[in-house]
Amino acid sequence: MATNSLVEIKTLSPKFQDLYTKAKDFVENDCIPAEKTFELQMGKGESRWKVIPPVLEELKVKARSLGLWNLFLGKTYAEGSGLTNVEYGLIAELTGRSPKLAPEAMNCSAPDTGNMEVLAKYGTAAQKAKWLTPLLDGKIRSAFAMTEPRVASSDATNIELNIRREGNEYVLNGLKWWISGAGDPRCALYLVMGKSDADNDNKYRQQSIVLVPADTPGVTVVRPLPVLGYDDAPEGHCEIVFKDVRVPVENIILGEGRGFEVIQGRLGPGRIHHCMRSIGIAERALEYMIVRVTDPSRRTFGKGLYEHGTIVSDIARSRIEIDQARFLVLNAAKKIDDVNAKGALKEISMAKVAAPHMALTVLDRAIQAHGAGGLSDDFPLARFYSAVRTLTIADGPSEVHISQLGRNELRHADEIRAKFEHQKERSQARLSKL
Repeated sequence: MATNSLVEIKTLSPKFQDLYTKAKDFVENDCIPAEKTFELQMGKGESRWKVIPPVLEELKVKARSLGLWNLFLGKTYAEGSGLTNVEYGLIAELTGRSPKLAPEAMNCSAPDTGNMEVLAKYGTAAQKAKWLTPLLDGKIRSAFAMTEPRVASSDATNIELNIRREGNEYVLNGLKWWISGAGDPRCALYLVMGKSDADNDNKYRQQSIVLVPADTPGVTVVRPLPVLGYDDAPEGHCEIVFKDVRVPVENIILGEGRGFEVIQGRLGPGRIHHCMRSIGIAERALEYMIVRVTDPSRRTFGKGLYEHGTIVSDIARSRIEIDQARFLVLNAAKKIDDVNAKGALKEISMAKVAAPHMALTVLDRAIQAHGAGGLSDDFPLARFYSAVRTLTIADGPSEVHISQLGRNELRHADEIRAKFEHQKERSQARLSKL
């Protein structure tokens, strides 16, 4: 991994430096070498949805013994690790190098991280005791149910799942899909977003989020939805029906009509985590590419692959683009540390657009350098590509972030125009004196 960043690693806290060194060694020497074992232990067919490979549990035990556990929760939380967003961001990049194993082994994998942050930030004492504690302990997993198939969910005001209060219960009816983690046999909890007040004049106060135990009657996981052919078992990305699902009123998060407030608090840091993991994936892809093109057996038209100008250019551009994205993401993390996520929306959006698109470009070059092998499962590149491709849609598609960024820039039009006019007047005044 390149160590150049907005700050030198050696200038960050001693606690971070210790954890960073341990995390780097753990990912490179434990997680990556365990990937093939993980796949073998997963097996084939339907059993893949019921098996938790023993090697993953072994990695979790080791990570916890090293103190590499729940590092994502920042210093503002009593349950947190004490790291800043910048510090955790650098560690998240390391975990991205083994995206299937390292994040979960360190209890820092989505969607649990976002859900734990919601519970830590907004949960009642009872909700924390029942759900946050076992999640932090790695005993259960969770999912966040927002996206729906019948509406354009990139605008979350469109969601239709109905949340109706009846006495001391909420009743949920609706359909969700692409619910990551819902296929996991350890998934015990859904955080479900729906409309509790569809007639509210404020479209951002119509939604609420409630906690739904996965074994609640009326909850049916219909099917896993593969991503470019990968089903991501055992977690999956599932379609779920909620039919007359009843939960007690105390299962609401923060209060009725406050769903948007909750998801904004959830998504800010989480987007940065995804971005940093994308950078870790891109770094590993570039390493695969460098090894491939410098293999002495790989020669075309009398030259080693690395001697072709297009290959050299692809490697150089990949290095530039990876480092550019890292600067953007760490800048967003620093802004969150300084003024919180709400004050860093511009920086978060820029990072959210740039990082996954960069990683896809680097992965595409690495796949191309591997020829047909790059498309196969002999190398992890195709699987990495499928995972990163979802990030241009998840947590707000790139188009939404780009639109928001563009509109924000356009708000400066009058200010810029006035500046131009002032400069023009001063220029004319100078010319008149000649």
